[in-house]
Amino acid sequence: MDSIIEVKNLTKKYKDFVAVDNISFNVAQGSIFAFLGPNGAGKTTTIKILTTLLEPTSGEISLNGFSPTKDHDAVRKSFGIVFQDPSLDDELTVWENMEFHGVLYQVPKKLRRQRIDELLKFVELYDRRHDLVKTFSGGMKRRLEIARGLLHHPKVFFLDEPTLGLDPQTRNHIWSYIQNLNKKEGITVFFTTHYMEEAQRVASQVAIIDHGKIIIQGTPQELIAKSNQDNLEDAFIKLTGNSIREESVNSIDRLRNDSRAWKR
Repeated sequence: MDSIIEVKNLTKKYKDFVAVDNISFNVAQGSIFAFLGPNGAGKTTTIKILTTLLEPTSGEISLNGFSPTKDHDAVRKSFGIVFQDPSLDDELTVWENMEFHGVLYQVPKKLRRQRIDELLKFVELYDRRHDLVKTFSGGMKRRLEIARGLLHHPKVFFLDEPTLGLDPQTRNHIWSYIQNLNKKEGITVFFTTHYMEEAQRVASQVAIIDHGKIIIQGTPQELIAKSNQDNLEDAFIKLTGNSIREESVNSIDRLRNDSRAWKR
């Protein structure tokens, strides 16, 4: 199967600190790829580089055949993203949030309106399309962010902790939408999560990064077998350690702090 993301010897340094340390991996087109690691492991720095928000120190990267360091516009049109933190405009309606995104991505008006209807029905928000987003629950906002991120027909869909803080029922619904989308449109899904059971259940491939290095990759079943554990959560703990890591307030590995880079 062809790779839609190719990463070779990627490194990101901040003076003496190495956030990402010479990592290499491929993501197969049409797959659901889980990129896992403890806080501060380097996973979000990697996503920043893949999505043009950060320049790498060294290494080669390709996304949908384009270079994130050279072909900013082509790469950005190739992916959709749901950030870890909410990024909707609460003072706009559901429809207005979708319309604004479509205009930014220069989706033709007729196609844009058709696609908005399609996606809002897909995430079961069509009947609420004229409601202000500030009236929505966390789960409804996440569903809207998923719909918005798909509006321009991206080839790759990045999800940074898409179910963080949601109740189990809502988490299951979110993953049902994502899996159906993967099957229906063949979109490649690249996600991070701290819920290991989600990764074990939905991912076709998993890579675990720790201290800036990829320490293991393969199918969930392969990782479980290699670590001689019963499930992916136990395998993850064995591979990365039991201690809880807290990110500092000024951590460089926070995607939301660099959202302003989209303006360049």
